[in-house]
Amino acid sequence: MSYSAVNTIWVLVGAALVFFMQAGFSLCEAGFTRAKNTGNILMKNLMDFCIGTPAFWLVGFGLMFGSGSAIFGTFDPMIRGDYSHILPAGVPLWAFTIFQTVFCATSATIVSGAMAERTKFSAYCIYSAAISLLIYPISGHWVWGGGWISQLGFHDFAGSTAVHMVGGICALIGAKILGPRIGKYDKDGKPRAILGHNLTFAALGVFILWFCWFGFNGASTVGMDSDALVETAGRVFFNTNMAAAVACCTTLIFTWIRYKKPDVSMTYNAALAGLVGITAGCDAVDAVGAVVIGIVCGVLVVLSVEFFDKVAKIDDPVGAISVHCVCGAVGTILTGLFATGVTTEAGLFYGGGIHFLTVQIIGVVSVAVYVAIVITIVFLAIKHTIGLRADAEDEIAGLDVSEHGLLTAYAGFSMVPDTATADEADTVPVMVTGETPVAEAVPVKKVPSFEEGTPKFTKIEIVCKESRFEVLKSAMMKLGITGMTVSHVLGCGVQKGKPEYYRGVQVEANLLPKVQIEMVVSAVPVRKVIETAKKVLYTGHIGDGKIFVYDVENVVKVRTGEEGFDALQDVE
Repeated sequence: MSYSAVNTIWVLVGAALVFFMQAGFSLCEAGFTRAKNTGNILMKNLMDFCIGTPAFWLVGFGLMFGSGSAIFGTFDPMIRGDYSHILPAGVPLWAFTIFQTVFCATSATIVSGAMAERTKFSAYCIYSAAISLLIYPISGHWVWGGGWISQLGFHDFAGSTAVHMVGGICALIGAKILGPRIGKYDKDGKPRAILGHNLTFAALGVFILWFCWFGFNGASTVGMDSDALVETAGRVFFNTNMAAAVACCTTLIFTWIRYKKPDVSMTYNAALAGLVGITAGCDAVDAVGAVVIGIVCGVLVVLSVEFFDKVAKIDDPVGAISVHCVCGAVGTILTGLFATGVTTEAGLFYGGGIHFLTVQIIGVVSVAVYVAIVITIVFLAIKHTIGLRADAEDEIAGLDVSEHGLLTAYAGFSMVPDTATADEADTVPVMVTGETPVAEAVPVKKVPSFEEGTPKFTKIEIVCKESRFEVLKSAMMKLGITGMTVSHVLGCGVQKGKPEYYRGVQVEANLLPKVQIEMVVSAVPVRKVIETAKKVLYTGHIGDGKIFVYDVENVVKVRTGEEGFDALQDVE
């Protein structure tokens, strides 16, 4: 057989780019979840590829591309059979095999995000292997291996259904069986916002995925040795980028209107939604079709995240179900409307009639039903044997320490504490029942009254934004206050009437970084300190801070032993 260097290089470069998507998924998932689970998430995204690679080599590839039947391929351990009927022109078997291996791993890794923060690591390894061994290969055979759906004329160029919807269906079933994270819903079923700990990670992950998608979609031409393939690759690249960009613009505007502010995490999810949606028909639609698919996915991802969060009560920390399952299915179906007829049968809006659209719908539904049935069996088998979900105590402590013995993925950094509890019933509410009877009151030693002429000491404690500390310090020094104690603390509070939203869910009181300044004054008038602090700290926005004033009985300087007014003086 004569090989084509350009086709082989194109396929191998595409394989490398699709492999690098694992880094994007790792960062995206870690960023959208809490710091206490970062190590676990990074480990899962490593192992689904490492487990999937030998699994696909041993069993999956043969089931997917063997010429056994219209339902499944052949059992061909270690890929020893003849696959010349399926190989792209001029591409060696092992180049094509690694290209398909990285696609398989992508489907498996999608599930991780929706089931994050509460899944046993051992259970994850098992169902990840099942996806690579059996679930993905058989549905993949239907779509790309000459199976019955492809024989009908079903078109899924790079895997909106074959890869993304398959992973998304597994994520949906898994998250439903697993149940929500502790603290996600209150006793009335109202969702609570659980903020991701690092949006920088999530953003970098999305940009990596966007970059790698040019290999995911573009290299699916599996050749560049003809004018037709070169032209198709250019169109694929353009449409891929257009759908993602338009989806982001759409979500930005939609969330701005819906939540009164543009939602950061949802807009980044929209990029992935547009990429997933265009993947099926990136070769078959024109720029107008790509724009429409981007708009639809940009709106749909927001409504879908809200639906699963608020109505279906399925907890998906990263939006994987909405991005991959919903947008994957819709993007595949929309191909049946917007295909221009250049590389496939024309879509309904381009004079092709209803046939192609019907085939697309049949393909999506049949793959969804098959995957849902098989993965449900897998998840239930795991649940009733080794267990699918981590213990409540382990979930609260974080899967880093409970599953891997990793105290933290951020040694040396201070993290906002997680205040979730296993059961709200365990917390005893504070009851205000009126004044305590005098007979039961605890004796309190009162601060002695200050005689006239005796210096009075007052402690002033200010809690404010970190950004206002320097201007406050300068103002205090101008008043003659040269000594103060400053601590970094966490403040909690929500301004009434001004709700904030995270992924469509109202954010409750959240711990935020603050500084606490303590000073004891005597000669400087207390009211002047208060008024000066109010003036320099005021912005009119939530979190300007609070000022607390206390009487102080005495002051002692440790170095000299001086007490009272003299102890406050820093001069020699």
